[in-house]
Amino acid sequence: MDLQAGQLLLVQGGNGRGKTSFLRLLSGLSQPAAGEVRWNGESIDRNREAYHQAMVYLAHANGVKDDLTPVENVQIYAGLRGQKLVPAEIEPVLVRMGLAACLDLPARVLSFGQRRRVALAGLLVSGALLWILDEPLTGLDVRGVAEVETLLREHVQAGGMVVMTTHQPLRLQGVDTVPLQIGPVMQVDDPVSVSAHEEA
Repeated sequence: MDLQAGQLLLVQGGNGRGKTSFLRLLSGLSQPAAGEVRWNGESIDRNREAYHQAMVYLAHANGVKDDLTPVENVQIYAGLRGQKLVPAEIEPVLVRMGLAACLDLPARVLSFGQRRRVALAGLLVSGALLWILDEPLTGLDVRGVAEVETLLREHVQAGGMVVMTTHQPLRLQGVDTVPLQIGPVMQVDDPVSVSAHEEA
């Protein structure tokens, strides 16, 4: 399987079928029993630093720290990627995600959906080409889902790549979407290749 720039891989399958395990393999958090994951034609095991700079993984858990504000949480996300962002650079992103009234509140008082929006804001400041998203729509209201659909569309149409799971229907007109059905036992015998450039 090969994913190219400007494509979205939609991983499908019932509960317990291995979707999250597949995403963990792609993110480098787990090792395949056979085969390998490649970034621009090279195994991510030999290209780990470059791959992790190009990739961001949003799991089921939001990774939001309770004692910090949304701005501070996004600063930490950016800092982990070597970016130093000031609040003035982060606040417009959080406002776009519908968190204008929550900028200075500790994350512990936010709803699950609001915390999810904070995590999603981290995607926008990451600068990553490849977004790996495990059920990113969980906990979001209709407006939040529509905003994520817009983010996905913008990212892919700008040449980014997305690998994601979701149980919710998506409206992604104009997006080159590649479906992948995951069965009850996942076996990766052939390489899974992600290419940032068509010539890679």
